[in-house]
Amino acid sequence: MLNFTVGPVHSDDIVKEIGAQDVPYFRTAEFSEVMLENERLMLKFANASKGSRAVFMTNSSTGSMEAVVMNCFSESDKVLVIDGGSFGHRFAELCEIHNIPYAALKLECGKKLTKEKLYEYDGQAFTGLLVNIDETSTGVLYDSEMIGEFCRKNDLFYVCDCVSSFLADPFDMTHCGADVMITGSQKVLACPPGVSIIVLSPRATERVINAKVKTMYFNLADMLKNMERGQTPFTPAVGILLQINARLKEIEKVGGADSEIARVAAQAADFRSKITDLPFEYVSQSPANGVTSLHPVNADAYKIFELLKNEYGIWICPNGGNMKNTVFRVGHIGALTHKDNTTLVNAFKDLQVRGILN
Repeated sequence: MLNFTVGPVHSDDIVKEIGAQDVPYFRTAEFSEVMLENERLMLKFANASKGSRAVFMTNSSTGSMEAVVMNCFSESDKVLVIDGGSFGHRFAELCEIHNIPYAALKLECGKKLTKEKLYEYDGQAFTGLLVNIDETSTGVLYDSEMIGEFCRKNDLFYVCDCVSSFLADPFDMTHCGADVMITGSQKVLACPPGVSIIVLSPRATERVINAKVKTMYFNLADMLKNMERGQTPFTPAVGILLQINARLKEIEKVGGADSEIARVAAQAADFRSKITDLPFEYVSQSPANGVTSLHPVNADAYKIFELLKNEYGIWICPNGGNMKNTVFRVGHIGALTHKDNTTLVNAFKDLQVRGILN
């Protein structure tokens, strides 16, 4: 099966070889060394400021989104949520669940966030901002630097969900002023799902340590305390953390974050150049490198997903909700090549010949 989804994605041989081994015991000095190296490389690739920390949560990235909302905000806050799709809306839902006062800056499907739209919320006594930098449901990439300027001007605590954009699109945590960055193991890290990573600036670390949260598993202060010795408070996904370690070292070896971002960008550009004559419309005004969101002009998007899966052995990413039959997504992350792009494009062309795409 050729996998063009946005996670889980194809892993390389190094990651798969680790996954085939027995999982070792983890309360050891050796595993602590691995975890501390994971933290060092995550901070490096995010360009986190001096004194920043990282924690590794055994849950999906939604779990880390919830942990950040719980540990970094309270009923005394007033949060602005960028709600441009299903993942941005998830932040709004989490604020609702945890009684965090918020306002949703809503964007139409595929629309980018403009400075004019953002500054409609200037000077309105917000204390924090939550955004999915790559709104994966539509493939829209938001401008983290522009949002960071807004947050600095309004002294907002700035949380960036970079689950799909980390190492796919340029992101500089220090330069944009982000307090928190979230990502997941199954995206550009190309490991199995099950681990989500939270990078915390010094300001975020202080806030987390002083937070009074009613939770055991999602207590980030407890996670930080344990990470001082390279451990987690509860049993982690040991095998995935070893795979993440191998993948991070592999990225460092070939040139670091810039090199990986360039590789993903080239994969996206190659695919987009090969579909210029196909009957697709781009959904996103500001497409991310990691995913291309497409509207087939005279065809059912979900039917195309099913035909590719069942008859061609190719996975693309369907959409849900009111976009189920109108939009599908093609990922450019994981161990994919330009040759794989050609295979997918040839399948699209065959669907054209069959009269399914026209």
